[in-house]
Amino acid sequence: MPLVPTAQIVTAAAAAGSGAAAFNVVTLETAEALVGAAERAARPLILQISQNCAAFHGSLTPLAAATRAVAEASDAVLALHLDHAEDADLARRAVDLGFGSVMFDGAALPYDENVRVTAAVAAYAHERGAWIEAELGEIGGKDGAHAAGVRTDPDEAAAFVAATGVDLLAVAVGSTHARTDRTTRLDLDLIARLRDAVPVPLVLHGSSGVADDHLREAVAAGIVKVNVSTHLNGHFTRAVRSVLDADERIVDLRRYLGPGRDAMADEAARLLALIAG
Repeated sequence: MPLVPTAQIVTAAAAAGSGAAAFNVVTLETAEALVGAAERAARPLILQISQNCAAFHGSLTPLAAATRAVAEASDAVLALHLDHAEDADLARRAVDLGFGSVMFDGAALPYDENVRVTAAVAAYAHERGAWIEAELGEIGGKDGAHAAGVRTDPDEAAAFVAATGVDLLAVAVGSTHARTDRTTRLDLDLIARLRDAVPVPLVLHGSSGVADDHLREAVAAGIVKVNVSTHLNGHFTRAVRSVLDADERIVDLRRYLGPGRDAMADEAARLLALIAG
């Protein structure tokens, strides 16, 4: 079936008090795994492609086209989102390619510049029927702007949303990108205060480091869109490593990419049921 607007998935989740899962596509095999997981779990899913991933492939267009083809051959409810774009032109390109939403990440910019550029990207997206996600308060786990320990201030968040017109706000509440363990403790009180202060759904980045029960608590406190990448990539990679370790003579890519795809699909289906309720 055709891709649906990200707004459809997120609005329905917010109304139901559940989470909207957003998982990252890296290759065709991961797109197939995630779409298969959505079918199996019978839950909606937002498929994300990051700026870093587009750079890896040399362009956003090929992977976006492949992901769309896989999604539209499925009967699952699926949306397409650009994740962590620090390049405003790339965000506009994604809108032109038919993405249902884009994230412009201006967290590294001075506040006034973040507001100005984010508002411009928001206007472009809205004119073409897409949603925009922004970030305020850097999420830990990356160098420079993404310094650990930073938190989003509720009053500043409310002012930022009003000034930019964004539809989703990624907030810094204790999560960390690229965690391979699941021991992160979130500030649930801050999530609740942000939920009350901000009139748009909240997004949790760095969810790979958050354990199942704590993810449920975060959604109950006010998180709506839940991004997961590293955790699922880990399941794919461990399955590939297991196959290659068992037989060093293997050279056919399908013999190890297939098990990796299956392992990611299994865990993605489980997480989808957990997040989306």
